[in-house]
Amino acid sequence: MSRLPSPVQLLNYRYNGAQQTEKPPRRAALNNLFEVTPFAMGHGGDAIGRHAGKAVFIPYAIPGERIRAEIVEEHKHYARAGLVEVLEPSPVRVTPACPHFGPQGCGGCQLQHIAYSAQVQLKGLIVKDQLQRIGKFEKPPILEPIPDANGWEYRNHALFRTTAGGDPGFLIAGSHKVLPITTCPVLHPLLAELYHSLDMTKPNIERLELRVGTATGDLMVILQTYDEEPPSLHVDFPLSIVQVRHDTTPTPLVGLDYIREVVKGREFRISATSFYQVNSGQAGRLIELVLDALDIQSDEKVVDAYCGVGLFTAFLAKKASLVTGIELNRDAVADAIYNLADAENVTLLEGPVAQALQQVEGAVDAAVLDPPRTGLDTEALDALVALSPTRIAYVSCDPATLARDARRLVGQGYALAWVQPVDLFPQTFHIENVALFFKSS
Repeated sequence: MSRLPSPVQLLNYRYNGAQQTEKPPRRAALNNLFEVTPFAMGHGGDAIGRHAGKAVFIPYAIPGERIRAEIVEEHKHYARAGLVEVLEPSPVRVTPACPHFGPQGCGGCQLQHIAYSAQVQLKGLIVKDQLQRIGKFEKPPILEPIPDANGWEYRNHALFRTTAGGDPGFLIAGSHKVLPITTCPVLHPLLAELYHSLDMTKPNIERLELRVGTATGDLMVILQTYDEEPPSLHVDFPLSIVQVRHDTTPTPLVGLDYIREVVKGREFRISATSFYQVNSGQAGRLIELVLDALDIQSDEKVVDAYCGVGLFTAFLAKKASLVTGIELNRDAVADAIYNLADAENVTLLEGPVAQALQQVEGAVDAAVLDPPRTGLDTEALDALVALSPTRIAYVSCDPATLARDARRLVGQGYALAWVQPVDLFPQTFHIENVALFFKSS
């Protein structure tokens, strides 16, 4: 795979840490207009420029184009601005496909104004920047990002909020207000069809999640009500409906409490509260990357931490002598037990990863990590290192926490071989990565 070109200078002012101790932002005076040419794209999807000695974050702008903007928030070390006018557009600027995209629209997508091929390259540069600035890797080995097949119609599940009148929609960017949605071009066609088939004007419904099996056609509606009372339902086509209480307890109301999905020829059961990758097509690519990277031999032992419903575990079990899967979510563990019933060389441990890793006896040859966005906590990382795997495949949905954990693993005697960005989230700033580490000492 070819390497990325040398990156432009990228910055990432994450609104956490020391910045959270600042005073609330001062609202800027009206008509505080200025012209600027942004020089980079930040991790949150905003273009970054400089004005009056500060970094300025400008949503819906693109690096390299000349724009007119207006300061809307002043902070001590940075400012936020709104895009007023594009004076000289970037050659990669395109017309957004969604009518809900924009400053007062849906906050689900941030990059629809950028041609998809350019989105992927910008995300690769952002990953490289995170590893340089946060991970302190002078020349991080970033591979060319792997794009989605077409950049649209990929989401196999989506979470909706409801308006005061009960209409489903998505949160408006930067607010807690719900925007009713008429169309969403990133939904898989089955998911879009399910959404448009529902009559969900129900004021008592607080949250609504839709899931589909893109390969099986299974349909599921997951809902949460304000008073935890089940709503009255009328169903005239086959689907499952599950109510999830505020304590996360699921109760099937209609049909089954799971859907089925097929990845790389293997079927998986996925319950209402179990995590699953949002992009089924790219999930198969993640499996291929992990298997190729680790090159598991038939006499080797492997740990699959944060194993979920057993997506990686199932394919690791075909190659290794023993695989230990670890998962905290009880429903996901039940799914994994079902999904891996034919794999006699798999042991599943339920509980926090740090504690479960300490139950693994002896050293292991390899490990797969697929943690949540927060990455590895210190206890989990130390417990992993104690098992002394010779190589680690780290699957990450957040390049900042990946960069932090990569530096910590290097400090524990591992070398970073490469990082492969995989775009599971087209039209958004999110990017998945697979990183391979080898034990160097």
